[in-house]
Amino acid sequence: MMQVCLNGSRGASDGAGVPLSPQDMAESAAAAVAAGATDIHVHPKSPCGDDTLSPRVLAETLRAIRARVSVPVGVTTGAWAEPDPARRLERVREWTVLPDHASVNWHEEGAEELAAALLDRGVGVEAGLWSGTDAVARFAASPLAPRVLRVLAEVTDTSPDTAENTARELLAGIRVADARRPVLLHGEDGGAWPVLRLAGRLRLDTRVGLEDTLLLPDGEPAASNAELVAAAVVQYGWGRRSS
Repeated sequence: MMQVCLNGSRGASDGAGVPLSPQDMAESAAAAVAAGATDIHVHPKSPCGDDTLSPRVLAETLRAIRARVSVPVGVTTGAWAEPDPARRLERVREWTVLPDHASVNWHEEGAEELAAALLDRGVGVEAGLWSGTDAVARFAASPLAPRVLRVLAEVTDTSPDTAENTARELLAGIRVADARRPVLLHGEDGGAWPVLRLAGRLRLDTRVGLEDTLLLPDGEPAASNAELVAAAVVQYGWGRRSS
């Protein structure tokens, strides 16, 4: 599975290719799916360009994207979008249009309650387990672990020289914690392409997009999410091996 992460916490200052409005996200999603993406992760944005969990904005974003693509669409629930755990939980319970899945960062305060609320509403949970945090240990102790849709193995090491080793260490911890859930492995910035290539060698799900990197494998700026996805298909190795 190749997920495209359309924008993340990036904004207008990161380049014209980062989609911020629902319409631009929909256009970018459609082009990325045409390039090979099979799943979408998006950060709905307020009019000011900030990540938001607003039910109104979420509904507008999901409707716009779903009008253009038929693949699953997921959203963030990151604490930066709503720092107060109680308010974050309240916002999710107010959603009127539901995503197919939502990422929950297991190291953040209130993650367990948030994941339970999403599952109760029929939303798939991507358990975000970040390197450099206690997320793997928390997840291993969670009664919700068997119920999540997948594990997001999120490598926060941005060095192209060490990100792969960090990814292997993270995967080793995850496999001890829970070998039952599918794993989506990805890196960010300088670590994005080394970790994606590792995912290809290990035949794990992965993702790419302007949230994770603004650069193509050769170091040139990416013009769009579709361009990144097209490059990722080659880097991952599809077409050279059986799926």
